[in-house]
Amino acid sequence: MSAQHFQVIVVGSGPGGYVAAIRAAQLGLKTAIVEKAELGGVCLNWGCIPTKALLKSAQVFEYISHAKDYGINVQDAQADFGAIVKRSRDVANGMSKGIDFLMKKNKIEKIFGFGKLQKGKKVEVTDAQGTKTVYSADHIILATGGRARELPNIAIDKKKVIGYREAMVLDKQPASMLVMGSGAIGIEFAYFYHTLGTKVTIVEFMPNVVPVEDEEISKQLEKTFKKAGMEIYTSSTVEAVDTSGAGCKVKVKTPQGDKVFEVDIVLSAVGMVANLEGIGLEEVGVKTEKGKVLVDDFYKTNIEGVYAIGDIVKGQALAHVASAEGIICVEKIAGHHPEPLNYNNIPGCTYSNPEIASVGLTEKQAKEQGYEVKIGKFPYSASGKASAAGAKEGFVKVIFDAKYGEWLGAHMIGANVTEMIAEVVVARKLETTGHEIIKAVHPHPTMSEAIMEASAAAYGEVIHL
Repeated sequence: MSAQHFQVIVVGSGPGGYVAAIRAAQLGLKTAIVEKAELGGVCLNWGCIPTKALLKSAQVFEYISHAKDYGINVQDAQADFGAIVKRSRDVANGMSKGIDFLMKKNKIEKIFGFGKLQKGKKVEVTDAQGTKTVYSADHIILATGGRARELPNIAIDKKKVIGYREAMVLDKQPASMLVMGSGAIGIEFAYFYHTLGTKVTIVEFMPNVVPVEDEEISKQLEKTFKKAGMEIYTSSTVEAVDTSGAGCKVKVKTPQGDKVFEVDIVLSAVGMVANLEGIGLEEVGVKTEKGKVLVDDFYKTNIEGVYAIGDIVKGQALAHVASAEGIICVEKIAGHHPEPLNYNNIPGCTYSNPEIASVGLTEKQAKEQGYEVKIGKFPYSASGKASAAGAKEGFVKVIFDAKYGEWLGAHMIGANVTEMIAEVVVARKLETTGHEIIKAVHPHPTMSEAIMEASAAAYGEVIHL
């Protein structure tokens, strides 16, 4: 047992942890980061980055499969599943090395092992060999992230019933798959496997797929996926999975009655749960509620010198949220005066094809909150750039407060919308009105013109409809 003191110790090196550590180092604080597995955490190694690599391969295959639509003849294009998986892992490994470089560049001490809080602002780290070392710090930031949620009646065996991690590195492409849950993770894997030729069935407990999105977006995605050949069952639940045979027999309760599906693989994508176990919260007395650590606006817990960010605190469990929280937390520690994070202006993205992106209130939420609204929609079918790109499916929907012109929300489905949503986030941050967006000249031809056109539609000024 040896002791070493730091001004800041961050436990967990995901997009919350490593960003917090770098910002702390930039502000001149002696910083260490504790990681039990790979630098970059789940997002970089088993989440955001490698899934986008898989999705890009699927998108390229989709392009080639429809090359004739663009006047190009391609013969017998085939997807090499093993090579696609390898590319994804190579991308993730490259990014992880990049985080390692950033740690060295910022002189952050890397400590590999499982970190556990101890009283008196200490962290006990148990390495792979079982050796325990105690480190002390003025400030300890917990950023331990989350993992796939398991339904109590359906255990993930990592062979036939899998989570997102296994879905990224299957030995071979399954002929059929049932996806439980239609949030971003479920939808992205459904698109990936379907595009490569797997027969995909989606089962969603809520009345709409991508249930956090505006209902019009949900309906458009369901229509597109069904048209592509996927089976979708909403307001449905997976009651049981029998894995005793060669594949899986899945009993699903639907509004039309019970159904049994025989598939090779069941992918459980029913949300995330915070990694709170074994990290010393109870021993130190850190307060939690409903599986999350309780923190103030600057991520301080009830225990002096202990903070928490990312998936383990209340708020959207998204990489960019964790990063923003980490920066705010550290700047407050360093004596700066950061603004608290506005959780009502967080963009959400789903990287299927079509893409989905949204920020702010849905139409239903805006009306429930008592707003009188102006709503504008612009379809991709009226966009010159979308027509030229052969991506005419989708639309942009904007919601403004009729009284003051405040931009309440934006909801998009179609090509490139995950890039376009940032315009809305910045505009809302700057309290931009609909009229200001209409008068801001957008380049032509671009997909992003659809934001201006939708805003114009809300005020009866749309030109191209």
